Amino acid sequence: MARLTPAVVRTLDILELFLEDDTALSAPDVVRLTGVPRTTAHELLSTLVARDYLQKDDSTNTFRLGVRLLQLGNAYSARFDMLAAANEAARELSNLSGETVSVALREGADVFYLAKVESRDNLRLPSSIGQRLPANATGLGKVLLAYVSPQTLRGLFADPEHLPVMTGRSIATLAELEEELARVRDRGVAFEYEESTPGIMCAAAPVRDSSGAVVAAISTSVPVARWQQRPESEWAELAQRGAAGLSAKLGFVLPAAV
Repeated sequence: MARLTPAVVRTLDILELFLEDDTALSAPDVVRLTGVPRTTAHELLSTLVARDYLQKDDSTNTFRLGVRLLQLGNAYSARFDMLAAANEAARELSNLSGETVSVALREGADVFYLAKVESRDNLRLPSSIGQRLPANATGLGKVLLAYVSPQTLRGLFADPEHLPVMTGRSIATLAELEEELARVRDRGVAFEYEESTPGIMCAAAPVRDSSGAVVAAISTSVPVARWQQRPESEWAELAQRGAAGLSAKLGFVLPAAV
């Protein structure tokens, strides 16, 4: 287990004292309940107030939870709203396509798998819910990288000549990746040709929230033999249909044609 940072642990211990409804505590209360030295407790409380994680009532010299924790809670709640919508959309697209469907978010240079519904074949894929994989090596990741700024993209990869790879078909340089991402933006869909798993193809499309920002991606993963039984455009259309459904669940409304 990684070593814990004592100052962070003490700070969290203080915040957790306020989990009960409408709790108000004084500095001496915090010292008594946590065992944190008085000087340290005052420093930590002052820091938490300055960052809006706690608010201080000067008339009673007591502390309560601050607005920043409400904002964090709302962000956490939004992630769970996304999770429910992602699971539903993945099931719908899997039922429609008969294939394995995944939904992922971008976290740095990786994709984070938020939802996954397996096909009846139970494909052996390297991805599972909660797992991270290199974004440049997956269809989902290429979709998500296609909509970041060029500056952000370059900042994600320390060595532009040696990107992380998963198979011999993975994109291995930033220059190759930038060319591929331009094609993804033009098509509105990303294809993955055995780049993360030998024998598996993939079509992925962007998911947008109510503001129109790309916040996730959804994909269909297909064995090569079945992929070749349909035109590539049909796999693209399935991915885009799944993305449109999930985007609608997140409040995205397609702009009216002029």
